[in-house]
Amino acid sequence: MTITHASFVTLPVADQDRALRFYTELLGFQVAADLDLPQGRWLQVAPEGAQTVFTLSGPGTGDFEPGSTRGIMLLTTDVDADCARLAGAGVSVQGPDDLPWGRMASFQDPDGNGLLLLTEAQG
Repeated sequence: MTITHASFVTLPVADQDRALRFYTELLGFQVAADLDLPQGRWLQVAPEGAQTVFTLSGPGTGDFEPGSTRGIMLLTTDVDADCARLAGAGVSVQGPDDLPWGRMASFQDPDGNGLLLLTEAQG
């Protein structure tokens, strides 16, 4: 096997423009692709420097149900500050909690896709 990384993760959304604002304006992701294709809009975002991008798949661009994705782990250097920013923007955040592998919190995007924030434990 010579797999090096995941290319993209699909996040099914009902409204691509709303999702784009959430991921870029609130989470600070950058637009990796925004193309109009015959089958629909191909919209991808990612944290700066990331190898894996997130495809914000809108209605008609696959057999996906908005809000059905769970367990996407996002690493951060300051989970507490990120949770405060999310909460300040009206996002419901669970945690952060101290766990053996680090300090972790969970939240959902506007469509209900489940995301996790983790500041890894030192050592």
